[in-house]
Amino acid sequence: MQVHNVQQGSPEWHALRASYFTASEAPAMMGASKYQTRNDLLAMKKTGIVPEVTPQQQAVFDRGHATEEMARPLVEDMLGEELYPIVGTSGNLLASMDGATMLGDTLFEHKLWNQGVVAQIRAGELQPHYYWQLEQQLLVSGAERVIFVCSDGTRDNFEHLEYRPVEGRREQLIAGWAQFEEDLGTFEVKEAKVEAIGAAPDQLPALRIDVTGMVTASNLDAFKSHALQVIANINTELSTDKDFADADATVKWCGEVEDKLKAAKEHALSQTESIDVLFKAIDDIAAETRRKRLELEKLVKARKEQVRADIVMDAAKALQVHIDQIDATLGGRIRMPKVMANFAEAIKGKKSVASLKEAADAELARAKIEASRVGDLIRLNIASLNELARQHGFLFQDAQDLVLKANEDLVPLIKMRINDYEKAEQQKRDDAQRQQEEEQARQAQQRDVQQVQEPLRQPVEQIHSPEPEPVATPIAAAQQPPADDGQRIKLGDIGNRLGFTLTADFLASLGFEAVAQERSAKLYRASDFDRICQALVRHIGAVMTQRTAA
Repeated sequence: MQVHNVQQGSPEWHALRASYFTASEAPAMMGASKYQTRNDLLAMKKTGIVPEVTPQQQAVFDRGHATEEMARPLVEDMLGEELYPIVGTSGNLLASMDGATMLGDTLFEHKLWNQGVVAQIRAGELQPHYYWQLEQQLLVSGAERVIFVCSDGTRDNFEHLEYRPVEGRREQLIAGWAQFEEDLGTFEVKEAKVEAIGAAPDQLPALRIDVTGMVTASNLDAFKSHALQVIANINTELSTDKDFADADATVKWCGEVEDKLKAAKEHALSQTESIDVLFKAIDDIAAETRRKRLELEKLVKARKEQVRADIVMDAAKALQVHIDQIDATLGGRIRMPKVMANFAEAIKGKKSVASLKEAADAELARAKIEASRVGDLIRLNIASLNELARQHGFLFQDAQDLVLKANEDLVPLIKMRINDYEKAEQQKRDDAQRQQEEEQARQAQQRDVQQVQEPLRQPVEQIHSPEPEPVATPIAAAQQPPADDGQRIKLGDIGNRLGFTLTADFLASLGFEAVAQERSAKLYRASDFDRICQALVRHIGAVMTQRTAA
C-alpha cells in the first residue's frame, strides 16, 4: 500500500479520489449501495462531476466526523493501541481509513449511530452496503481485520464487531472493479430526463345546459309503486315444472315492461325535441370518451409490457455477447457453463423506464462479473490440465465438468487419476510377468519329470546290472554328493516337481535324510535333487527287474 499525506475532506483528498476507485464507491459498483446506483457512479467517473453536497447532507457528515473523533479513544482503549487516520492506494484502488494501528494489522471504521446498523452489528452480519467498503479497505491496506463501530461518540451508544475478510468476496470485488473499468470505457452519459408526467387532452369547454318545462300529466308515482310491488312478488324459488313455466312467462313479461317503459320515455322526450337532442349528444360524447379510454388503457399496458420485455431481452443479449467473448478464449474444447441472471426478477416492482434500465444494468454487471470469474477459473484449470495431463488426456474426458472445480482441488485430482492409472498399468505388467514366470516354472517342472520318466521307457537291462540289489536293501546315493550350497527344498516341493508324493521315510530309505525342519515341513539340500531323481530311477528299475525275474 502507498500512503498519501492528505487529510480526509480536504481539496487534495477529493482530487486524489477522482483518480482512483474508492472503498466508499465499492458498494455502488457492486450494485449494493443505498445511496447511489451503478449507472450514476459510471456517469460520475466518466464526467468527473460530483453531485453537490446539500446543507442537510453536510450536517450529517459533520456529525459523523465529530462522533468518529469521540469514538476513536474508546476503540484505542479497547485495543490498547493508538489509531491513526490514513489514506492509501494499491493499484487503481483507494481506501480512506478512519484509523489504523501503527503496524497496520487493525483498522477502524466508524458509522453514525443508526438503529438499522446497530441491529446488523448485534446480529453479527453486515449488509453488502457496508461490507464491500470494508473488504476494499482490507484489500488495499493488507490489514487482518476492521473494528466496525456504530456510535454517537459515547459509551452508552457504542456497538462494534470485528470484520475479517470473507472467503470469495475479495475475488468478487477485484472482478467487479475490472468489469466496471471495462464498462466505463464504453459508457455514454445520457441526457438527464425529467420525470414523465401524464397529460390529458385539452379540457373540454364547460357544458352549460338550461332546461325549462314541466310534466303536465302523469301517473308515474302510482305506476312505480304498483310495478315495484309486482316485481318484488315474482317467485324466484324454482322447483316444479309450473315454477319454471311461470318463470319463462315472467321473463317475457319483464321484457315487455322494459320495452313499454323505454317507449314511454322516448315519447316524453320527443315532445321536447331540444332535450332529446341534448341527451343524445351527451350519450355520444360519453360513449366516444369511454371507447378512447379503454383503447388507451390497453395500449399503455401493452407498451409498458413491451418496454419491460425489451429491457430484459437487451440485458440477456449483452450477457450472452460477454459469455461468447470468454468462450473464444477457451480453445474450443471447453465452453462456458450457463451463468444465472434473473433480469425479470431484478426489474420487478420498478415503475419508471429509468429505474427498470438501472435494475437490469445492475443485474447485468453482476452476471458479467460472475462470468468473468468463471472464465478466469476455467483458463487456470485448462492450463493445469495441459501442464500435468499432457500425456494422459484420455483420462479426462469429463474435462468440461472438471474445469469448474477450484484449482486447489483440481490439481490433486489430476495427480491422483494419473497415479491410479500408472499403478493399474504397472499391476498389469507385473501380472503378465508373473504369469510368464509361472509358465516357465511349469515348463521346467515338466522337463524334470520327463527326465525322470525317460529312463523308465528304456529296457530294464540297459539301465540295471544283471544282478540287482535286493529291493529291501536301501539304495545308496552317489558316492560323492555335490557340495552343499546352502539352498533348501521342502519335501512337498520335491513331490510337486516330480508329479507324485514322497514321504520322508521313503527318501531316508534311498539314503537322503532331512537336514532341517521348518514348522512341519522337512527340508532337504536343493543340490541333492538330481541325485534323488537318479536314486528313484534305480529303485524303480530294481523293482521292475525283480518282478520280471519272479
